[in-house]
Amino acid sequence: MGQSLTQKILASHLVSGNLKLGNEIALRIDQTLTQDATGTMAYLQFEAMNLSRVQTECSVSYIDHNTLQTGFENADDHAFLQSAAARFGAYFSRPGNGICHQVHLERFARPGRTLLGSDSHTPTAGGMGMLAIGAGGLDVAVAMGGGPFYLPSPKVLRVWLTGQLSEWVSAKDIILEVLRNLTVKGGVGKIIEYAGPGVKTLTVPERSTITNMGAELGASSSIFPSDEQTLRFLEAQGRAEDWVPLSADEDADYDEELKIDLSLLVPMIAQPHSPDNVVPVSDLAETPVQQVAIGSCTNSSYQDLMRVSQILKGKHVHPSVSLVISPGSRQVLTMLSGNGALTDLLDSGARLLESTCGPCIGMGQSPMSKAVSVRTFNRNFKGRSGTQDASVFLASPEVAAACALTGYITDPRTLDASSQVEYPQQFRIDDSMILPPGDPDTPIRRGPNIQPLPIAPELDNILDLPIILKLGDNITTDDIMPAGSKILPLRSNIPAISEYTFHKIDPQFATRAKELKQSIIIAGHNYGQGSSREHAALAPMYLGLRVVLAQSFARIHRANLINFGILPLTFVNEEDLARLSQGMILHLTDLHKAIRTDAPFAITTDNGTSPILVRHDLTDRQAKILLAGGLLNSTKAAH
Repeated sequence: MGQSLTQKILASHLVSGNLKLGNEIALRIDQTLTQDATGTMAYLQFEAMNLSRVQTECSVSYIDHNTLQTGFENADDHAFLQSAAARFGAYFSRPGNGICHQVHLERFARPGRTLLGSDSHTPTAGGMGMLAIGAGGLDVAVAMGGGPFYLPSPKVLRVWLTGQLSEWVSAKDIILEVLRNLTVKGGVGKIIEYAGPGVKTLTVPERSTITNMGAELGASSSIFPSDEQTLRFLEAQGRAEDWVPLSADEDADYDEELKIDLSLLVPMIAQPHSPDNVVPVSDLAETPVQQVAIGSCTNSSYQDLMRVSQILKGKHVHPSVSLVISPGSRQVLTMLSGNGALTDLLDSGARLLESTCGPCIGMGQSPMSKAVSVRTFNRNFKGRSGTQDASVFLASPEVAAACALTGYITDPRTLDASSQVEYPQQFRIDDSMILPPGDPDTPIRRGPNIQPLPIAPELDNILDLPIILKLGDNITTDDIMPAGSKILPLRSNIPAISEYTFHKIDPQFATRAKELKQSIIIAGHNYGQGSSREHAALAPMYLGLRVVLAQSFARIHRANLINFGILPLTFVNEEDLARLSQGMILHLTDLHKAIRTDAPFAITTDNGTSPILVRHDLTDRQAKILLAGGLLNSTKAAH
């Protein structure tokens, strides 16, 4: 039996374990990336492990999230990250150079390599044939130090593509169709591998749109083969020497399969408030629109924005619509400027934003109250835009541009225009805003907002924990630790940012947590879906959260809970969730023994009802981490 592309890369990077489904494996990591909302903590953690220089073939520190500088905090973090990158041997992408995933694809991603990034959309590089995985910052810090990355050996789901996209249908419509079929939980424990004759029709930027939004499936990663399209992209980036051909064997076996005929797809749109709430655009025709935002790491490539400029050229944005555009990188922006497309965009009435994440993370451009905002982004969770009562829709650049012109949700096939774009033979190369690794003696700059890293306590053997919060399904990391221009600047100050924990759900959560000193949260399925932000584990740990008992967890967040000494438990009988309520006290006894064994164990309640059976599903390695009080304590002890 042959191997899938995923299995080939896993096997070539396997440090320990075997590729039997569900077994924990350890992978060698070739490259890492961090960004400024997660990077400050990652480099503080790297420093706390007493490591002197990164051990990967390439580590890059990007500035792309916290660029709205309304105070000193973001600028201080950027100075810290620049000095830390120089000292520890990482590349540093300066503010304004672009979004980490777009720039990494352009300048660093290599087929067949592994990439670990402290951002959930790191799988963007899978469009290059790279096995790219999002993780918490502490996992990335360990990888920068040469340590392996651990995950359960995944299922491999093949998406078999046939046919070719019709005009006005784009890569965004492919991933929206996948989300419509699989839902936001459909990729959990899986790597999505794209194959079939339809793959050859998709460029690397289009493939990367698809792998980027694989994160919304809950997938560990998504990947395309490395073929002639990959070589074409690398040649245009002046990096042809990085190309290697990679594909699955013809007789490869897969755990699951989804078939999509590209010729049958139509323009799609995700309705509020979930990326899998997908319908054809035509179903929502003539829904009034007040804002359109084009950009993000999903759809801000040169190819995307050239299509938008062609649609808008010689026309004007509807008077009721605010249109904002964020180019994905300085390369994209300067190429648009050089060929006149930027002028076409500005003449239409579009507003130009920085080459950053911007509105996607609620960093500016919040829509007005009760607005309909059509965005080319990857997430439309309630309140993520910065406006709690806004309705955010996710669509392709073509759909977004059509909406901007008409003032209502519009199928772009009704436009009198062309969506065809000539692919560049040569991208504009200027790496002057990427600083190479510097002097190991570089002093690290620390502003007053950069506070010491909180350390998790060792896990007690007996815990009596009040239920501080009872939650439902699909609780996101945005629910736990919101983003936005007010909160993001506090990422390097855990005492300050912890005040906003669960702020949208329970504004008094932080106050109550400090009064209780120790607590437990109970929740439904897919707890912690969304971004990789480890602050969604770190801040609750700081506030005394010791256990989360849920029906199921999102992969990255569960790993982050373990890394920061919070015990993730699941119900043996899911219906037991209904028996528990906020304020009840749960009694956990002989925890150390329970964690060291695989068997389910009982939690008793303070109301005398029958015990609740739970399981932890921890590996031996994870059990040791929890007993040590988290990964940082465990790693330091090992050294």
